[in-house]
Amino acid sequence: MRKADTLFARLFGVSVIAIVLAHVLAVIWFHYYGFPGPPGGPRPPAMMQPPPPPGPLLNRPSQPGAFDAPPGPFEPPHDRGFFDGPVVPLMFQLITLVVAAWWGARFLSRPIRRFSEAAERLSENLDSPPMEETGPSEARKAAHTFNQMQQRIREQVQQRARMLGAVSHDLRTPLSRLKLRLEQIDDEKLQTQMRQDLNDMIGMLDATLTYFHERRTSEALQWYDVQALVESLCENAQDNGLPAESRGACAPLRTQPMALRSCLSNLLDNALRYGGHTLIELVDSPAQVCIRVIDHGPGISAEKREAVFEPFFRLEGSRNRNSGGVGLGMTIAREAAQRLGGHLVLEETPGGGLTAVVRLPRD
Repeated sequence: MRKADTLFARLFGVSVIAIVLAHVLAVIWFHYYGFPGPPGGPRPPAMMQPPPPPGPLLNRPSQPGAFDAPPGPFEPPHDRGFFDGPVVPLMFQLITLVVAAWWGARFLSRPIRRFSEAAERLSENLDSPPMEETGPSEARKAAHTFNQMQQRIREQVQQRARMLGAVSHDLRTPLSRLKLRLEQIDDEKLQTQMRQDLNDMIGMLDATLTYFHERRTSEALQWYDVQALVESLCENAQDNGLPAESRGACAPLRTQPMALRSCLSNLLDNALRYGGHTLIELVDSPAQVCIRVIDHGPGISAEKREAVFEPFFRLEGSRNRNSGGVGLGMTIAREAAQRLGGHLVLEETPGGGLTAVVRLPRD
């Protein structure tokens, strides 16, 4: 036998209560106003004329026709009018069932709303508080399972962070020793080649750690001056002798500052490395903020523009190992844009080159 705290029992109980309440209201109505007669038909014969007076037949009046005239129709004590029919009780029943259905649906959907809110909190922050294990048995079991899942995900992320820290420490030590021993090599050409290989390994290690750090970092939304961020990034590039400029204006945006900075800085570094002169253009609108990072370099063919967002993917030709990248900048930029609720696409620059377009919603 099912327990009384299951969703089935609650749904069945709400339905039964609604039906019983509707019928009770109908019975009370008919008891007070009476049951309606046949629609459009004559009254019953007993209602057409009054009954004869009591007493023996000989004591009746002797006037001829005293009771021979056909009596008129019997009039009820009061005219019920609109209430003389099933419309009102049926309306009461309908309203009762609708109200009960609305309340029951809202009551039974409450656990689903709680799960939706908890899943949204978990997607934004792994350290969000666990769900309350209340409600019917199915909801309690699901909430308990959800909390266990959250705890396991948190433990796996923490274990991965510890592993990455250990790998970083264990790899940096021998790499540093190798760089010191390079100074003892007399062959200058070999020394240069080995130093380049070591620098590439250190760069890949740093980029990988940064990538995993970006994926596990969560921020609270806050109002941020996007225009000031873009201008600051361009000024920093100019201070380092790199040709970068900004154009356009933008009102403050409710966003995650670290994620937005990571997205734009990676796009700017990628454009400066492969395209030279770079322009960051801001286009503001009531619905979204559009940020275009425009360069006039060799660009990327249309069939490979999605592939560059894969981790460690590298193009041949201009985007080779000598350019200094390890294939994670575009991946970090897209995932940061997605965490902000936006999206990042690559387009061809008119006249040649590549344009990275970031669209961020304002709602």
